[in-house]
Amino acid sequence: MPADKFSAVWVSYSSMSDFLKCPRSYFLKNVYRDPNTGHKIQLTGPALSLGQTVHEVLEGLSIIPTDKRFSEPLLDKYELLWKKVTGKKGGFLTPEIEDLYKKRGETMIKRVIAHPGPLARLAVKMKEDLPQFWLSEEDNIMLCGKIDWLEYLKDRDAVNIIDFKTGKNQEDADSLQLSIYYLLVHNCQKRNVEKASYWYLELSDEPIEYALPELDDAKDRILEVARQIKVARALERFKCPQVTGCSACKPFEKILRGEAELVGVNGYNQDVYIIDRDYFDEGGAESIIL
Repeated sequence: MPADKFSAVWVSYSSMSDFLKCPRSYFLKNVYRDPNTGHKIQLTGPALSLGQTVHEVLEGLSIIPTDKRFSEPLLDKYELLWKKVTGKKGGFLTPEIEDLYKKRGETMIKRVIAHPGPLARLAVKMKEDLPQFWLSEEDNIMLCGKIDWLEYLKDRDAVNIIDFKTGKNQEDADSLQLSIYYLLVHNCQKRNVEKASYWYLELSDEPIEYALPELDDAKDRILEVARQIKVARALERFKCPQVTGCSACKPFEKILRGEAELVGVNGYNQDVYIIDRDYFDEGGAESIIL
């Protein structure tokens, strides 16, 4: 019988990160659906809205030919896209907080304008909006994820994976992110992956290259976590490691208790909520939910 993607367990960098932090958080963000709406739930906040908007501005450049990529002012694009997250729908509880975060984003966009680096060079755009492949047909597990930018290295017919970072903290050395992106790019397009980099847009004028892991080692490490997720889903066992709950799951528990405010439905058909403070710290919630 051929493998069935619709019955598979799908994993991504964000869902695996959720699980490793707190299985209960993983359940509430990736499995649970509101019985009244049938929708999954999401919490928004300033850091997430900032990251979402800056990513959308920059990622959109990859589909534009190199010689026309900066013909439309990036700050104008940023201003237009910011309207999607302004006010409570972006998790901004006061105009002062929103202005602070909006200016941070403007500074990042200005940095890219002044130092476009790889964004001014050739790029590879994968055909799939959400690259995906069988991490293990035997285990019925699919790996998926969006890549921020693929720089085309013409002289080697290879690619450089670039991930945009809008937070103030650098990625942990043991993060699965580049390993996951390495596997995705290796399996979802034909060119060799020669480099992988993070671009800390608030801290640096150019991407910082990181060593690529061994491909087989990366797959083994990712598959181990994915199998843990599959077992947890099969047993419906999603327990927080802390008796009274942790910072990852507690904010979502507020939604279930009716202590959060619904502000809309996002493009992924998730019910989006805010709570009475900005729970998103600079270390944990600045990446796009996949």
